[in-house]
Amino acid sequence: MDIEAMAAEIRAGGRRALARAITLVESARADHRAQALALLSALGPGRQALRLGLSGTPGVGKSTFIEAFGSILTAEGRRVAVLAVDPSSARSGGSILGDKTRMERLSRDPLAFIRPSPSRTHMGGVARRTREAVALCEAAGFDLVLIETVGVGQSETMVSEMCDLFILLMAPAGGDELQGVKRGIMEMADMILVNKADGDLAPAANRTVADYAGALRLLRKRPQDPEGFPKAMPVSAQSGAGLAAALADMRRLAEWRRANGHWQARRAAQAAHWFEAEVRQGLLSVLEREPARGLMAALAAEVAGGLRSPEAAATEMLALLGRPVAGMAPGSVPGQVAAAGG
Repeated sequence: MDIEAMAAEIRAGGRRALARAITLVESARADHRAQALALLSALGPGRQALRLGLSGTPGVGKSTFIEAFGSILTAEGRRVAVLAVDPSSARSGGSILGDKTRMERLSRDPLAFIRPSPSRTHMGGVARRTREAVALCEAAGFDLVLIETVGVGQSETMVSEMCDLFILLMAPAGGDELQGVKRGIMEMADMILVNKADGDLAPAANRTVADYAGALRLLRKRPQDPEGFPKAMPVSAQSGAGLAAALADMRRLAEWRRANGHWQARRAAQAAHWFEAEVRQGLLSVLEREPARGLMAALAAEVAGGLRSPEAAATEMLALLGRPVAGMAPGSVPGQVAAAGG
């Protein structure tokens, strides 16, 4: 693979090269991983697009919102990339990846790029390599990169570690929905947009906005927020009502953070977070290889048999990772391996 040629094509805005590059960074193969790192290094830092994270309960209309919102931006001549993360089956590992069919109009827009990705087993409502896909989209010259998460919940707060603004999309007249939304994601949200605020649902949407606005005032006031933020407001992805106002507020918040030094500080903190996450993931991958896998299996069998507690077994496993272990002889137990390794 010619890394430099692919990098040049991505910088020129080549959509096929961008799609191939995202496939490359998502691959779990060791040779593909090496090529992906070489590509990211060759591209270097791209333009600083506005990174927008979007989360919301299933059925709230995230795809409809993204299509309407993205169309406003492309009508201005802005280039929009959508990274939509689809849930993966815990049993088969497969994903439907149907976001393009739900955003038919935007997917045909030459200024838009939509890429669905499977979440696989990764927590946080985002795929493990989504952050690298964001960097590729920035290198390709997109003005805004929108990251749509799997759903809403405590784990979806991870998307806030890779975006500049985190938007929570909610439905009107949700009943106990306000109580059901975890404090963590409420604290992370920069704006709450109550969708479907049209027709007979408009009064209910306004009441829901008032409820969320009150909840946000009680939760916190952060130094990276100007006066009036975080905020809740009604929108309708179907009719387009409120979308222009929401976009204006997002831009106002982003510009305020740029002017007051919070933008770069946030991105620096995010980079440190993902460095630590990669180290943790690398350590977990060590456990999936021999001889660590055999040691884990033997210790797990002892825990299942009641021979030792989970805490004691975990302590021994971590201790074993700190010393070289040549392997495990058939029929041996971890304690014997530890003694031999000492």
